[in-house]
Amino acid sequence: MTTTSNPARTRQITPILSARNLVKRYGHVTALAGADLTLYPGEVLAVIGDNGAGKSSLIKCLSGAVVPDEGEIRVKGKPERFRTPLDARSAGIETVYQHLALAPARDIAANVFLGRELRKPGPLGWGLRMLDRKAMRQETAKILGDLGLLTIQNIGQAVETLSGGQRQGVAVARAAAFGSRVIIMDEPTAALGVKESAKVLNLIAEIRDRGIPVILISHDMPHVFEVADRIHIQRLGRRIACVQKTEITMNDAVSLMTGAQTPPEDHDPETIPERLVRQ
Repeated sequence: MTTTSNPARTRQITPILSARNLVKRYGHVTALAGADLTLYPGEVLAVIGDNGAGKSSLIKCLSGAVVPDEGEIRVKGKPERFRTPLDARSAGIETVYQHLALAPARDIAANVFLGRELRKPGPLGWGLRMLDRKAMRQETAKILGDLGLLTIQNIGQAVETLSGGQRQGVAVARAAAFGSRVIIMDEPTAALGVKESAKVLNLIAEIRDRGIPVILISHDMPHVFEVADRIHIQRLGRRIACVQKTEITMNDAVSLMTGAQTPPEDHDPETIPERLVRQ
């Protein structure tokens, strides 16, 4: 593992999302033991770690699915207390889980607006609570078009008729539509073929280029090194390193994950991504 010094990296950029000293215990088991995370605007941050490293617990705390016992979460420098996923969503944080959380029998537009359905204007909406299906389908078509998901032709088709990659695209489109600040993606290429995985990675890059930072949880090292700007390495319930992908090899990443290698003494896990420094 190598590190390089660059005075330009010392310039200040406020993280869009940060966590400090998160602790989460389940009885006698400590899932998080003082975990930290820093996500800068406009970056893809990959979170990797062996089984039991605390990746899932960390992401659940950031998404509001779990309340940490100790520690602090900040969004744009402001302390937040997420007690439910709705709290995280209200702060602009959307999560795409590995199981996608889609309603297979419902159509694409209904899934994109699931839980946030648009109602018809006037008495039909607030009185009779009628859904504005036309508006939802029009907006869904726009969202899919903006993300380059043009292979999905019929907005009215049931999600269960889509391929695995297309279903992933629908879940990501829903997150991109409402995730104004951060999108968390949990193993988005798991169980996908090579072609569909490539489309999902392109989608992640497209979201980042639109200015929305992404936290990517993945065990697929080639995918991590293809799309990430920095790599957060989790071990034994805490962050042990966070490095630019250009400063580490896949073998080094695995060695850090397993404890066979330790970060150098001058390692700075808060280093600003190179791509942001160049902007």
